[in-house]
Amino acid sequence: MELIKQGAEAKIYLADFEEYFGADLLPGERVVVKHRIPKRYRIKEIDEKLRKERTVREARVLHRAKEFGVNCPYVYEVNLRDMIIVMEFINGERLKEHLENVSMEERLSLCREIGRQIGRLHEAGIVHGDLTTSNMILREGEVYLIDFGLADFDSTLEARGVDLHLLRRAMESTHYTWFEEGFKAVLEGYGGVLGEKARREIEEKIEEIESRGRYRERGWLKA
Repeated sequence: MELIKQGAEAKIYLADFEEYFGADLLPGERVVVKHRIPKRYRIKEIDEKLRKERTVREARVLHRAKEFGVNCPYVYEVNLRDMIIVMEFINGERLKEHLENVSMEERLSLCREIGRQIGRLHEAGIVHGDLTTSNMILREGEVYLIDFGLADFDSTLEARGVDLHLLRRAMESTHYTWFEEGFKAVLEGYGGVLGEKARREIEEKIEEIESRGRYRERGWLKA
């Protein structure tokens, strides 16, 4: 197995399906092996409980998202002894780079598709928690959402608003020359799935969240 990423909570490996499972059921298929690593600073029983809960939640989130038509990895195995999830490897190009190398017309088209994927995710009662174009892959013309480590079941307008607010901020940082048009296209795609009423509500909620942030920032500066 090849270590491809190490975060605070988990190590991510890339492996061959046959190598990992010892069976050539999917010839040439590669898998992502996500291992939630123990935290020595936590009491052992609490650490195991947290890692188990988060592993189970991520697997359930991915399963439900698939049921609602979200493009995301399939889960092949959940190992609660070692706190491991084995899932499909989405082989493609990160949207973070791809969006900077295409025409504005294609950018907006992809942003609408991003909005549709997020709309299906929210329709399933799930928030991603880390929506950035770094966590989106373009594979064979389809947009896939990946990295569901911070995802949770939450259907409230506040949680959905925060999810999209974080995406807007990420786009502003990464795609600052065109993010306003791009995020508008995201909301168009979102509304195409959940309807115009939901789109208006989410736009108002995002504005409210941003206003709260500006108010806190001004208060901090005065202090």
